[in-house]
Amino acid sequence: MKLLVVEDDPTTAQFIARGLGEEGHSVDCLDNGRDALTRALASAYDVMVVDRMLPELDGLSLVRALRAAHVTTPAIFLTSMSGVDDRIDGLRAGGDDYLVKPFAFGELSARIEALGRRPPMQETETVLKAADLEMDLVRRTVSRAGRRIDLLPREFALLEHLLRHKGRVQTRTMLLESVWDINFDPQTNVVETHISRLRAKVDKPFDKELIATVRGAGYRIGD
Repeated sequence: MKLLVVEDDPTTAQFIARGLGEEGHSVDCLDNGRDALTRALASAYDVMVVDRMLPELDGLSLVRALRAAHVTTPAIFLTSMSGVDDRIDGLRAGGDDYLVKPFAFGELSARIEALGRRPPMQETETVLKAADLEMDLVRRTVSRAGRRIDLLPREFALLEHLLRHKGRVQTRTMLLESVWDINFDPQTNVVETHISRLRAKVDKPFDKELIATVRGAGYRIGD
């Protein structure tokens, strides 16, 4: 495999690179996060090994930036930060694995091989559209006909669900489960209220209505 090791301690970096090289891997080593970001954006790697405490750009910020740029190369954090919260932060930043120093080289090698065997991730859709309505999931923005639409968080989530299921009827129960995480009917008009608010922002100022009520079934957004 082609591997990128981002480690600012030269002794550790040399130890990892030599061991992985002896196993037949091609290894590039960098000692700061800024250079690693540039390299990972420009070159394709099978797995990245990333220290968290890096100069110029720390490991968490490095992986977050790569994920924001849709780089899905598996990343394993290799760090002395061993707390549970540290591990959670690493995984939520986009890391695929987390190994604490000091470490056994055999375990690092096995984890790299396991990540390398994973099938490539499909590119995640980040822009949802219906007619002239556009939702950018990365920037968390919504616009229609080039005009920005400001939505509250729940309105955004509701519209996102409808757009992800464009052209298909979504029942009240489906919306309660997906948007409000309610697995029973609370006998309230929360869905109807939010649909009405959403229509006031997404449909009312424009000539064509996109959010349709399917009588006796639910709601649907279409082109």
